[in-house]
Amino acid sequence: MKTEICKVNEALNILVGKWKPVILYHLFHEGTLRFSELKRLMPEITQKMLTKQLRELEDEDIVQRVVYPQVPPKVEYSITEYGKSLEPVLNVMHEWGSAHAKHMKERRSKVSSY
Repeated sequence: MKTEICKVNEALNILVGKWKPVILYHLFHEGTLRFSELKRLMPEITQKMLTKQLRELEDEDIVQRVVYPQVPPKVEYSITEYGKSLEPVLNVMHEWGSAHAKHMKERRSKVSSY
């Protein structure tokens, strides 16, 4: 594959980040979520990091942010129509990750048995 026509890096630049796949997982499986609900589902993420990751996904048109004009402010996040095209990609990556984890577990058990 020629580097100039390989767009894997383009896709990875959108998905790379410790929390982006987790955010996407929750939005795909839970649907529309408020910021506080996302934070509750990921207790280890800081508020600053969650905001940063959501903004990056929003900039790439993967996540939609809707602000409701009320007090206190209500903000909801959901997958955009365009972002839904990522679901099969993430499913394949999940399947590969599961198979890889199994492969490495088997490999380690063979190595440790010598």
